[in-house]
Amino acid sequence: MTGDDPDRPGDLPDRPAGTHPASRTGAGGPGGPRPLVAAGCVLWRRSPRDGGIEVCLVHRPRYDDWSHPKGKVKKRETAAAAAVREVLEETGQRCAPGAALPTVRYPVGGLPKTVHYWTAEALGGTFTPSDEVDEIRWSAPAAAAALLTHPHDRELLARALPLLPHP
Repeated sequence: MTGDDPDRPGDLPDRPAGTHPASRTGAGGPGGPRPLVAAGCVLWRRSPRDGGIEVCLVHRPRYDDWSHPKGKVKKRETAAAAAVREVLEETGQRCAPGAALPTVRYPVGGLPKTVHYWTAEALGGTFTPSDEVDEIRWSAPAAAAALLTHPHDRELLARALPLLPHP
């Protein structure tokens, strides 16, 4: 994760993905491999049981992992728009993006991957399982942290929690 990064999500919402140096996706060109760029959200809601915060995690059968909803930024799409689209596609939830979170960077198949994240409040919807995401789980933050597969996702959750409303 990065902290005060000029390419963090808060700097990208009004710029089409293909116009920012960190937004090019694909496998190379004259300058060599270009970074993979994705966007997602730490999706949250108020628990219908006790009013506490619940976080939505997605299970991806291809990787057999639990993570936050995210996906690739399409050409001419802003990172913020991609994050909202991916939340809807993967969870069935409409959402309202909130605070920008630190950008996450890691290698995938030898290429650098950059993922821009926001907090997002779930506004409602219905989950439909797919080949990409076969299950979602709404959990209290501690249970969500224990379920997340990757350390960078746990760190992202820890960074998001202070930004969410408290009962």
